[in-house]
Amino acid sequence: MDSRFRAAFNAAFSADLYERYLRTLTSHFGPIAFRVAETPLFFTHELRDRLIDHALALAGQLSTPEMIARCRRAIPERFDAPRMDDLPNTVQVDFALVDGGDGRFDGRLIELQGFPSLYAFMVRQADLWAEVFEGIDGLQGPWTGLCQPTREAGVELIRRTLLGDCDPLETVLMDIDPPSQKTHPDFVATEQLFGIEAVCVTQLIKRGDKLFRRRAGREVPVRRIYNRLVFDELIAKKIEAPFDFRDELDVTFCSHPNWYWAWSKFCLPLLDHPSVPRARLLDTLDLASLPEDLSGFVLKPLFSFAGSGVVIDVTREAIERIPESERHDWVLQDKIAYRPALHTPSGAPVKAEVRVMLARPPQETSFSPVLMLVRLSRGKMCGVDFNRDLDWVGGTVGMWPAG
Repeated sequence: MDSRFRAAFNAAFSADLYERYLRTLTSHFGPIAFRVAETPLFFTHELRDRLIDHALALAGQLSTPEMIARCRRAIPERFDAPRMDDLPNTVQVDFALVDGGDGRFDGRLIELQGFPSLYAFMVRQADLWAEVFEGIDGLQGPWTGLCQPTREAGVELIRRTLLGDCDPLETVLMDIDPPSQKTHPDFVATEQLFGIEAVCVTQLIKRGDKLFRRRAGREVPVRRIYNRLVFDELIAKKIEAPFDFRDELDVTFCSHPNWYWAWSKFCLPLLDHPSVPRARLLDTLDLASLPEDLSGFVLKPLFSFAGSGVVIDVTREAIERIPESERHDWVLQDKIAYRPALHTPSGAPVKAEVRVMLARPPQETSFSPVLMLVRLSRGKMCGVDFNRDLDWVGGTVGMWPAG
């Protein structure tokens, strides 16, 4: 972290500055159901580049045909969609910020997912923080939150990834009841930046191998789906889509649904990199051989979002409560020791998780870094449920001087 910029921001911070920033966000994107943190995270170029290198190395390990074949085993038969592409279009790699052992910050992998995140909202958050900085001594710009040479290049990379060669009118952002989702501000930002409208999966219409949606009283073909559908929500709510994911459909996806399963926490035991803590699938362990003290581990379900189901204080009883038939869907991972990434104006330490957001437009063969989504925490985890009634926590964006 860059201490110069943190000191300048903390000195200028006030409740009024934060409230004005929140009002600006909601004026652009409507009500925001998740907590927005009081500050961005100020990155040095060195730390930004180190996390990008880690993320690209891990994506590279998973990109070999042999590894993809192993990862495909995670795809449930009922959701194994045809025409899976060679690589996902969007990848999120989440790191905890830790002490690298040499006094510098480093990242330790928490999880990864071949699934989209808040690309458009993060672009706009970075834009609006840059505007705030113009009024703070020591923080006058230029600033950026995009990992590309210019803002325009970063936005164009996202556009090509989401749309491919399709018209925005024939592209939909697909989710369950989009206005009710916590990620709805990103859906608004996506339409503002790229012209892609959010549509509930139940509102799509299937005719033969083609999909349509209703717009302005007529049916419009859907050629590309920006897939934001979280499958565990679809399953839990017993929602019936108007098509079977195994159907041969005349559409392309960003990212193809199979990557939701294939590149997920399922991959954690398969990775070999200094940033990856040891992780093992629960069904491969001899529970009798585990130590009595399990405080050095975290127990995670493979397919869940926002920390749902994660057990931080692991006990043998917590493990034994998981039926043997379900243990193949859980991973036991070494616990990570976070290093405070910043201190509040009052001196309270704040931990951080950084999501390196990667993108790959169709026809390209490699990933490019786009943004750094950040979650700040003063609780045991970075999820909302672990930070209730605390300030200087929540979602934000990584920022650094442009150039």
